[in-house]
Amino acid sequence: MATKSKKEKTRYSDKELEEFGALLDSKLETSHQQLKYYLDQIQEFAENDENKLKGLDDGVSSVETERLYTMAARQRKLIQHLENAKLRVMNKVYGICRVTGKLISKERLKAVPHATLSIDAKQKGA
Repeated sequence: MATKSKKEKTRYSDKELEEFGALLDSKLETSHQQLKYYLDQIQEFAENDENKLKGLDDGVSSVETERLYTMAARQRKLIQHLENAKLRVMNKVYGICRVTGKLISKERLKAVPHATLSIDAKQKGA
């Protein structure tokens, strides 16, 4: 009987959504700090390039700067995904697979809080 009621559950409770919201807030804070770090590093490299820092080859500097730009872009994308997840929490549709319409497991959401696909949908290439 407990299995039947679990299958009928179509959304997470307000309390569960609040917990996921707190997790997303924490991830967002960490992500913003990481983005700031990357941007600070980019700024530092730019200032050092202007001063022609001795001992740092221009090629190495360019490669490192490009890597930092790539990491910053990925971080911005993650932040956008996390912010979108926060909107889904506010709209009480968080944790619902966009392909199957079923709840994404709590374990998956704790590992990837911005997930929009259940593991089954993801494995099927949705």
